[in-house]
Amino acid sequence: MSDTATGHPELLAAIRTIPDYPKPGILFRDITTLLSNARAFRKAIDELVQPFAGEKIEQVAGIEARGFILGGAVAHQLSSGFVPIRKKGKLPHATASIAYSLEYGIDEMEIHKDAVKAGEKVVLVDDLIATGGTAEGAIKLLQGLGANVVSACFIVDLPDLGGADKIRDLGVPVQVLVSYPGH
Repeated sequence: MSDTATGHPELLAAIRTIPDYPKPGILFRDITTLLSNARAFRKAIDELVQPFAGEKIEQVAGIEARGFILGGAVAHQLSSGFVPIRKKGKLPHATASIAYSLEYGIDEMEIHKDAVKAGEKVVLVDDLIATGGTAEGAIKLLQGLGANVVSACFIVDLPDLGGADKIRDLGVPVQVLVSYPGH
């Protein structure tokens, strides 16, 4: 892997890097600056939507919380429904849940059992993929309900951590807009 970031220059310029957060040695890639930049936000959504132009995507699933912001905008552009994937205990109706690995332990996420229908084409959206545990859990939840997950889309990839490869190993194509070396 190269030691320089790759991707669209406007998007790279709009993402803030915060050193030593949440712990020393980590370079945190903060997309809130991209979200507040109207031009960069529009560019990111356009780039996430483009591969699906002309395809009938029934649902866009977003992972709490930044995946809600991005996924809602992508769903709107695709004229699709939006499905939230939330932390355990946040959804009011009957849910399916899955435990997934975090860098520092295990957590659980849920989806409404009636959120997708068997065979529906679904695009999963989140802001960043690192180790891939959260996205892997979300894909397994969606597939467990019978969804056809056609792609997992992220603004940022940290390829050295292997998450995108983990998702590809599940048979789900991955789309990323920018990549940063390291962690």
